[in-house]
Amino acid sequence: MAAMSTSQLVDHVAERTGMSKSQAKQAVNAVFEAMSERLASGERIQLSGFGSFEVRERAERQGTNPKTKEKMTIAASRAVGFRPASSLRERVGTKGGNGSDGE
Repeated sequence: MAAMSTSQLVDHVAERTGMSKSQAKQAVNAVFEAMSERLASGERIQLSGFGSFEVRERAERQGTNPKTKEKMTIAASRAVGFRPASSLRERVGTKGGNGSDGE
């Protein structure tokens, strides 16, 4: 399955909205920038009918270097998580079992 690039998303938005490609690119970039800023400040983003994005804390943990088999400490980190809304899960035909309970 092919992935959609940002330029393909811009083309799709321009086609669906009647915007010029330049306007669509500004709109798409503005949405990504707004989402990035909110997530960077620790806020949760909830998009009705689509899903929610949130920053999740990962605790420090023990791991193994696959080359040397040596035990090592993996530092605590933050990662962006996505939980799809139930309507999106239904649309793409996924089942629950991935730990998400929808919106």
